[in-house]
Amino acid sequence: QVQLVESGGDSVQAGGSLRLSCLVSDYASSRYCLAWFRQAAGKEREGVAFLGTGGTSTYYADSVKGRFTISRDNGKTMLYLQMNSLKTEDTAMYYCAAVSSTYSTGSQCVRKSYKYWGQGTQVTVSA
Repeated sequence: QVQLVESGGDSVQAGGSLRLSCLVSDYASSRYCLAWFRQAAGKEREGVAFLGTGGTSTYYADSVKGRFTISRDNGKTMLYLQMNSLKTEDTAMYYCAAVSSTYSTGSQCVRKSYKYWGQGTQVTVSA
């Protein structure tokens, strides 16, 4: 069973940048779709970035495309979300998530039902 631990959340001003990290235990690179989700107060959870099982194919929600980048390290134990040009509407609790999968592209990972979740890390963007 994979375990996920996020870190890196903080309070920043609009226009700033943050990098979220997620420690992924028991991680075999070819076995999991990985993703970042977020949930703002009073809103539904939203998937913002997805990484295919091969580790290179990605998919982004329109709300973050061009500003956020999902990636993993070569050791395959860390998942990252680089967030640039942050907006106040990016304020949310951010979660990393994983699901075991056969080979899937980033876009295919969007439709998966994610089984493993971290505890979340708070990102607050002020005007």
